Amino acid sequence: MTRHTPFKAAAVQASPVFLDTVATVDKACRLVREAAAGGAALVVFPEVFISAYPYWSWIANPVAASPWFQRLCESAIQVPGPEIARIAETARDCAVHVVIGCNERPAHSISTIYNTLLLIGPDGRLLGRHRKLVPTWAEKLSWAPGDGAGLRVHDTAIGPIGMLACGENTNTLARFALLAQGELVHVASYISLPVAPPDYDMAEAIKVRAMAHSFEGKVFTVVACSTISPETIAMMEAAFPGSAGLLARKSSAFSGVIGPDGRVVGAPLIDTEGIVYADIDLARCIQPRQMHDITGHYNRFDIFDLRVNRRGLQPASFQNGDVHQPDPVGGDLTIATHAGDVP
Repeated sequence: MTRHTPFKAAAVQASPVFLDTVATVDKACRLVREAAAGGAALVVFPEVFISAYPYWSWIANPVAASPWFQRLCESAIQVPGPEIARIAETARDCAVHVVIGCNERPAHSISTIYNTLLLIGPDGRLLGRHRKLVPTWAEKLSWAPGDGAGLRVHDTAIGPIGMLACGENTNTLARFALLAQGELVHVASYISLPVAPPDYDMAEAIKVRAMAHSFEGKVFTVVACSTISPETIAMMEAAFPGSAGLLARKSSAFSGVIGPDGRVVGAPLIDTEGIVYADIDLARCIQPRQMHDITGHYNRFDIFDLRVNRRGLQPASFQNGDVHQPDPVGGDLTIATHAGDVP
């Protein structure tokens, strides 16, 4: 029988240093150390924390915003690479698991980027990578769609961890695919999106999605959402006058932990920067499933059949006898990321 030791999770609610990759990595490492000092065994960062969310796609037309897309590409990182090696080294030094979002550029392109979540183990190894399956609405102007290669649950020392980015936490089949692999800790990384319609409460919407997944699957959900720094708002206002009012709207960020009963554990953070801590005991996932175990006795697999394509997509497959070195998306992602070991 598998028994998991209770642990403390930390959800980071913070803004990146907008489009400054090096400074953002410095900030991420500092926050990992702070969360570890607070007793966390799992530290979760927001979506594309390294190092910008493309807000310009929501406040400007595609032609006017195109130079900002170039800046986004130029600040994107490769995985593995030196930026992730630094964070992995910090995770190893602090002996913590880290989930962090980034704008990822594959080796074969200078203008294709993915909205990617990375899971790093306490030994500094890259345990998993998930590329957001479907960019949401205006995000399609920036990110390419991911594939199913990273739609996996990772068996870690603190429990089985799955992860999805922002809007795909609304994708019922993606969520069920993780639950069906035995997910007990769900990571949901978000960005603050104050440009939503006036009657849309983004913070409440984030919480509702997390509560729904936790209640349906009887799992813990760790939500980490970014904030928008005054510097970011000033940059967007200078480029696109009139945008500051949209970007400064309140109730746009929610970070916290949801228990398997669908209720918030402890006190969440709304809008302000900080770190939320919560104790997680995976034994609490057992009793609620006596009523509803949707990946077990409370389902009809003779009626329903979900099939997931995990093939990693590549631009070409060469058959001339050369050894093909694809972008490492699927399969074994335990790639060493210790300093000096990065390919």
